[in-house]
Amino acid sequence: MAKRNVKFLKGKYFHIYNRGANKKKIFFEEENYIYLLKKLKYYSKKYELSVIAYCLMPNHYHFVLRQDGDTALNIPIAFLFNGYTKAVNKKYNRTGTMFEGPFKSVEVEDVNYLLELCRYIHRNPVDDGLVDQIEDWKFSNYLEWTGKRNGSLVDLKLRNKYFIDESKYESYVLNYKSIKRAVRGLRKYLLELSKKKKL
Repeated sequence: MAKRNVKFLKGKYFHIYNRGANKKKIFFEEENYIYLLKKLKYYSKKYELSVIAYCLMPNHYHFVLRQDGDTALNIPIAFLFNGYTKAVNKKYNRTGTMFEGPFKSVEVEDVNYLLELCRYIHRNPVDDGLVDQIEDWKFSNYLEWTGKRNGSLVDLKLRNKYFIDESKYESYVLNYKSIKRAVRGLRKYLLELSKKKKL
């Protein structure tokens, strides 16, 4: 297991993320996403970690997790993704690594940044152009945060503390326009404008 500068301590929040080697896919079909989420649920109970926010994307993932027990959070996360890699390699008759090195981890201490991070994670599918509406992406817990799905892979204490109700968090997420999306929209507009001029 790789040596880390981050100290995993009880009660702390961490941003855990990684992507596929050479930016390649790590999820190939819906079954893969579901398998990983079931395993995450198992390890979160066994090792006392709370899932605050998550989003699984075709070639990368993001989690905000809180370590509630004494076991360092990197241990269950290593088990989770080592097991996932073995299962996928076996299923698709592939070999070798799936990920771009060990997963990345950052302790998040500032609550404003923590909330921004949850928003960023939940917006990932729409900002990357996978869906037009955030709620159309099934493999995040945005729907739990907004009260539109009754899933159990979420700890809503953070949301409940800083947002009066689900609709306030929904507004917080939807009323933000990412730079990436704004640039994409501007390019589309300029392209359409240039086509009109040629006509």
